[in-house]
Amino acid sequence: MQSYYPETFERDMACTEAEWLAWLPAAIGPHGHELDDGAARVTLGRGELRLQWRVQAPRVIALMRLPRLQVSFCFEGVPEAQRHTFMQRFDLYTQRGGG
Repeated sequence: MQSYYPETFERDMACTEAEWLAWLPAAIGPHGHELDDGAARVTLGRGELRLQWRVQAPRVIALMRLPRLQVSFCFEGVPEAQRHTFMQRFDLYTQRGGG
């Protein structure tokens, strides 16, 4: 997890669009949201988070192929502390781990 989340940033996520859409409701939590094709708007108090994503070519490492999704985050009217709290939960619900 990060210690600071700017108002706008992008991430390269190792997931399919179907996985992303399955994770999204839990990652967003109780906040209202609207889904559109390749985009979502999340209401955060008086502000909002706009998410946009697009499928990228898979990352290939030797014989392994990882799906990739480019995701843009754009917070508007969301204070830094609220962004941080929201993104900590979001990261927990969308992070992948191995073991």
